[in-house]
Amino acid sequence: MEIHPTAVIHPTAEIGHEVSIGPYTVIGEGVTIGNGCQLGPQVTIEKWTELGPNCQVAPGAVLGCPAQDLKVEGGKSFVRIGANNLIREFATVHRSNHEGGATVIGDDNFLMAYAHVGHDCEIGNNTVITSFAGLSGHVKVEDKAFVSGLVAVHQFVSIGTMAMIGGGSRVVKDVLPYVLAEGNPLRIRGLNSVGMQRNGVPPETREILKKAYKLIFRSELNTSQAVQAIESSLEPIPELERMMTFIKNSSRGISK
Repeated sequence: MEIHPTAVIHPTAEIGHEVSIGPYTVIGEGVTIGNGCQLGPQVTIEKWTELGPNCQVAPGAVLGCPAQDLKVEGGKSFVRIGANNLIREFATVHRSNHEGGATVIGDDNFLMAYAHVGHDCEIGNNTVITSFAGLSGHVKVEDKAFVSGLVAVHQFVSIGTMAMIGGGSRVVKDVLPYVLAEGNPLRIRGLNSVGMQRNGVPPETREILKKAYKLIFRSELNTSQAVQAIESSLEPIPELERMMTFIKNSSRGISK
C-alpha cells in the first residue's frame, strides 16, 4: 500500500490491499476503497462512497458529493461503483438525493475528463461516457452504450445497450438499444452496426434488428403498431425481445 503523507483519510474509511493514494487526496466518512485501486493526486471521495477493486481515479475527480438538487431530502445516501472502472480528470459522480438511495455504476466503465454522473443514475457495464457529457438525475445507461462529448441527457432518460449518442446532442427522450442517435433535437440515424460487430452480435441477429428498425422508424406505423407487427412477424431472439421490452417500459417515450 502506498499512501502519500499529505492524504487525508477519515478514520471510518475502509482501505483495501495494494491501494495507491496520491498527494492531497481526501477520503471521507464511511468510504470503502477496494483492493488494487489507484487514486491520483487531489482526488476527493466524499462520505458513503463505495469503490470496487482495481479502479483508477485520475487527479481532480470528485466522487460522492451531495446531489445538485434543490429538493435533496438529506440523510444517508450512497455512490456505489463497481470494479475495473477508469475515472479520468475532474469527472464527478453525485450521491442520491434521498435517504437510502444510491447512484450506481457497474464494472469496466470509462468516464472521461469532466464527465458528470448526476444523482440516482444507473450506469451498467462497459459503457463510455466521454468528456463534458452530462447525465442529469435518474438517467439510466445500459451496458456497452457510448455517450459522446458534450452530450446533455435530460432527467429520467434511458439509453439502451450498445446505443451510441453523437457529440453535442441533446437527449430528452429514451434511446433504443443498438441505434445511432445524434443532433439537437435528437434524431435516430440508423443501427449501430459497427458497435454490434465489435461486440460479437452475429449477422443474422443484426438482420432481424434491421427489419425491426425499419418497422419502427421507416414505416407509417406508430410505435405501438410497430411493436405488434414485430412481435407477430419476426423471430423472438433475445436482442429483439430486449428492444421490445425497452419500448414498453419507456416512461418518456422513445426518440424517433
